[in-house]
Amino acid sequence: MKFEPVPLSEAKGKILGHNIAGANGQRLLRKGKPLTDDDLESLRALGRLSVYVAQMEEDDVDENKAARRVAEAVCGQGLRITGVASGRANLLADQQGIARIDVERLAQINECNGITIATAMTHSPVYARQIVATVKIIPYAVPESVLSEAEAIANPVRIVPVSKEADGANGSRQIVRVDALPSRSVSMILSGSASVHQKLVNDFAPLRNRIEKLGSELTRTDFVALDDESDETALVEMLRQQISTGVKMILLAGETAIMDEQDIIPRAIERAGGRVESVGAPVDPGNLLMLAYVGDVPVVGAPGCARSRKTNIVDWILPRLLVGDRLTRRDIIELGHGGLLQDVHERGMPRDVKEDDIDQHTEPEPIMIPSSE
Repeated sequence: MKFEPVPLSEAKGKILGHNIAGANGQRLLRKGKPLTDDDLESLRALGRLSVYVAQMEEDDVDENKAARRVAEAVCGQGLRITGVASGRANLLADQQGIARIDVERLAQINECNGITIATAMTHSPVYARQIVATVKIIPYAVPESVLSEAEAIANPVRIVPVSKEADGANGSRQIVRVDALPSRSVSMILSGSASVHQKLVNDFAPLRNRIEKLGSELTRTDFVALDDESDETALVEMLRQQISTGVKMILLAGETAIMDEQDIIPRAIERAGGRVESVGAPVDPGNLLMLAYVGDVPVVGAPGCARSRKTNIVDWILPRLLVGDRLTRRDIIELGHGGLLQDVHERGMPRDVKEDDIDQHTEPEPIMIPSSE
């Protein structure tokens, strides 16, 4: 495509490059329109002798056709394409789910000159009719060769599909898709002194709300005091009991967060036949998260920040666990990049507390970063 100033005598039929305001300051001509004789007369009345225009060349594809082709190339399951205008096409979620983005190939397409795609963060929850990705063609047209390159990146030829679930009808994994969030049964075990039982129920109401907002249901909440070794045994039995009911996730929350790999809750999980995946996370708020599994059932030890409605680590991992991802210690470690979140007042000790403000009998929560294995 040529983009250049031309005399008004040569501008008829060419695409106007920029918006043009009239003498009153209001927009007179909108960019992107083919110039007519009346448009040119209006420009002469403004004293203009030339105008910046775009002129398509033989192998160019106009912005709207190009935007639709790119959108169709990257669009996977759980998405639909809205009407295309001004070189833009949006991909909307059909239903509540988790955005899945092939970040590497997304970057490759964004390297194609004149083509851009912006998406939601991969693994983030999305809702019906939410825009998950937007395609925008920067110039008024792009060469067919550039467009074909982008389509080839989006739909590489594969002899054997990676998986039936992840691959599109053409046998290639789509760059953008939405995996539906199923409705799952979730249970909670609260722990602490008997006197704070009801307070804990109230404090962790935001955790219940998160589960419900993601389309699942908190089907039962039990309380176990964790004061001595006999209580550890009670927790073991409660874990086994809840799992026997068929729940798909267990949330553990309490008066005190998990402080060590040998703390009561990790010990109880292992005694119940489970495996602790990670104690601690490089996310703040959320350092004191624990993730474990008993069989295929994820067990989440919620940090104190789960009392808050502000974004914290549980907002990052709950959607993935509910959709069926089996997170590993490595997945938790990788959350450190971007893991410094806005502080929440519900936690026991804000990160910016001054030393002079700390009561001599109160120790701040340590930052638990998983150690190397």
